[in-house]
Amino acid sequence: MQQGLAIDPQRQCFAPAAGRPADHPAQRLHGRKVLVVGAGQRHIDDPDPPVGNGRAISLLFARHGAALTCVDVSEPALRATCEQVAQEGGRVHAEVADVADAEQIAPLVQRASTHMGGLDGLVLVVGVASGLPLARQTAQDWDHEHAVNVRSNMLFAQQALHHMAPGGSIVLVSSLAALRNSSGNPAYETTKAAQVALARAIAMAGQPKGIRCNSLLPGLMDTPMGRAATRRRPDRLAMPLPFGRQGTGWEVAHAALFLVSHESSYVNAHALLVDGGLSAGIALPVS
Repeated sequence: MQQGLAIDPQRQCFAPAAGRPADHPAQRLHGRKVLVVGAGQRHIDDPDPPVGNGRAISLLFARHGAALTCVDVSEPALRATCEQVAQEGGRVHAEVADVADAEQIAPLVQRASTHMGGLDGLVLVVGVASGLPLARQTAQDWDHEHAVNVRSNMLFAQQALHHMAPGGSIVLVSSLAALRNSSGNPAYETTKAAQVALARAIAMAGQPKGIRCNSLLPGLMDTPMGRAATRRRPDRLAMPLPFGRQGTGWEVAHAALFLVSHESSYVNAHALLVDGGLSAGIALPVS
């Protein structure tokens, strides 16, 4: 291999790092075992709803050869995702869980690892947004949002580090809201900022084990959660947007695919924006 590099999962060094062709180039996650938390998507009153981030990630990962354990609080939403994965020939195991219940997490990760025969990847897509302005926040609402969006991420990652072999990868799906306080939704914004810091902390803890962690920050996305936010706050799309449109769940999924794959073996503790350049002021009027 080039420059004397040898495949060494402990050092996060794989074939792509040395320019060697992958054994299965059409399947970038071939043989990988991935736990996707938040794999369902919320039901919205829309005859043709867009795909959510968690469902898109599950489908794309399965297409690229990963075995999956998919988790969601909604059994119907989870079942729909798993059925679509199975229809495409993917191997998938379902777990219904409320991640706000801390006691459910360790046994769930153990079951996932046992069922799949190991754990190579963890993607945390789970998240809620109350939409409450600061003046209307209550301690209960605040604590619930932080329990789902941040505490669960910490607990899942904590357990994953016990089960993952060297070469593993963890992705926390945060949001552009981590960088912008413009939504009038302080609980959501603070949880998303906390996820970015948490991902760095997980990366520090995972480094000695050869395990990476990164965060992913979608911008304004056309997902069920995004459409619900727009109905709650119609001015959400009043601003010019990059390329004159919102992003899609598939674009988030492709970014997550990169971060979980060995192609990103030297990307660690990074916050990857998938916002079309909105955070940099790149935008066009919506057509």
